[in-house]
Amino acid sequence: MRIVNADLAFPEGPIALSDGSVLVVEMGRGTLTRVTAKGGRQVIATLGGGPNGAAMGPGGRVFVTNNGGSEYTRDDAGGWRPVLPPTNYTGGRIEVVNPDTGRFERLYDRCDGEPLNGPNDLAFDADGNFWFTDYCKMPRNPDDRPCIYWARSDGSEIRRVVPHMVGPNGIGLSPDGKRLYASETQTSRLFAWDITGPGELSKRDWPAIYGAQFLCGSDRPQGFDSLKVTVSGKICIGTLFNGGITEVSPDGGWARHHPLPELFVTNLAFGGADRKTMFVTFGHRGMLVALAWHEAGLQLPFSA
Repeated sequence: MRIVNADLAFPEGPIALSDGSVLVVEMGRGTLTRVTAKGGRQVIATLGGGPNGAAMGPGGRVFVTNNGGSEYTRDDAGGWRPVLPPTNYTGGRIEVVNPDTGRFERLYDRCDGEPLNGPNDLAFDADGNFWFTDYCKMPRNPDDRPCIYWARSDGSEIRRVVPHMVGPNGIGLSPDGKRLYASETQTSRLFAWDITGPGELSKRDWPAIYGAQFLCGSDRPQGFDSLKVTVSGKICIGTLFNGGITEVSPDGGWARHHPLPELFVTNLAFGGADRKTMFVTFGHRGMLVALAWHEAGLQLPFSA
């Protein structure tokens, strides 16, 4: 493992670029930040709120899930810890950043007239549409629950597709783009659905949870965070409280934990010429690290 940068404020949402640099969001600073190949830190845009996830989208723009507010404190060990509930909450939204100029705009902040609450992570399909999770960090009423959304990148349409979840966090697509994966943090569960059309999922009959195929779970708190998929279809999940990467087979037949020296392993991205370099964000220690993975990560739509 190689430490790329150790001066980040609870980083998330890494995007590996072709020049060797990596974009991350810093939840503790409210920024979209570039970490250069030599480890330098450059702020691209100051978004405010709580930028929680990021993905490269159409036109070379960076799409950011902003959970609306994140406050952090430093513990006795010097690590970053979230402060809940945040007093700086300004409402959840999807923002789009021009990485060349730093200019950004708000793409979505509501669905069917109801405000977004805590957008967490997102994943694009080959058509330029994206799926994203909403953690619902600041519920306003009993019906305000975490869910999965689908949206068009031009701002013309947004749908709530999977309602009433328990802390959905990571989200991604299978190599053929026909399966959607989502992880839950509190329950440490991983689910899958077949995609039947734009913003449409095939849902299984009761007693299937959320109409999904259950792939993985744990009888102890693991804290599944964000995820990425490899070329063979394995799902790699940043794991918080049992710090490391949890690797799951596409059919849920097995799961394997790869420990890392970090309390909050929040997210990961594949980069390098062969996409076998895994860039991992360490939230507690405020680091971006790089390590060699045993297979290549999936080439994401619109990635450099």
